[in-house]
Amino acid sequence: MIGPALLFCPADRPDRYGKAADAADSVILDLEDAVAPDNRASARESVVASTLAPARTIVRVNPADTPDFELDLEAVRRSSSRTVMLAKTESAGQLDALTDFEVIALCETPAGVENAAAIAAAPNVIALMWGAEDLVGAIGGRSSRHADGTYRDVARYARSRVLIAAAAAGKAAIDTVHLDIADLDGLAAEVEDAAAVGFAATACIHPTQVAVIRQGYAPTADEIAWAERVLSAAQANPGVFRFEGRMVDGPVLMQARAVLARR
Repeated sequence: MIGPALLFCPADRPDRYGKAADAADSVILDLEDAVAPDNRASARESVVASTLAPARTIVRVNPADTPDFELDLEAVRRSSSRTVMLAKTESAGQLDALTDFEVIALCETPAGVENAAAIAAAPNVIALMWGAEDLVGAIGGRSSRHADGTYRDVARYARSRVLIAAAAAGKAAIDTVHLDIADLDGLAAEVEDAAAVGFAATACIHPTQVAVIRQGYAPTADEIAWAERVLSAAQANPGVFRFEGRMVDGPVLMQARAVLARR
């Protein structure tokens, strides 16, 4: 999986595949929500015929308990892609059918969020992603966000739980899409938070969102300079020490290394 910007592309629009690949770090060819049921057969054949680079291509397949699931897998096996995103992943057992793929497990139902730790521990899972709208809909709610655009507590809980489950298993975590395409300021705020707490990437639905995501994950010049200074100071100060008015210990040094790793 290449990030930080992962762009969804409807699998039944092969005319957009190349543009999506040029715009983003990785492309998610979507066989689920983005494709009407009547178009899924042709969409699968477009996935099979795709010439996108396999290392930068993910195919989102339909949930494991749907008739489309096996049809999707058969198509992906005939393609060059070997990374799938399993929509509405709800248990580790659902991953048994995907042992020949690397899997991004999309935890977007109550069961998926509750079982996130077991799902993340599956050996073929490389990342977890969470989803707000399907989750709230499955609960019986009406909206994942407040009027000001910020997430309601249940969505924030799911986001945090999936992030921590992924980290505990040593897997990457992907933040969910920002559906308001025109709200780039809101997206920027969410990406800044995602990068700050340890998400590896953010998914998006429009090419105009890619630059905002990349900028949000890239450390600023001031952050890089601070990380270099504090790590340099640590070489002469074993253990806990004071640096620029702040106590520095092991966790702070870990954060500094994380900043430099994102350069």
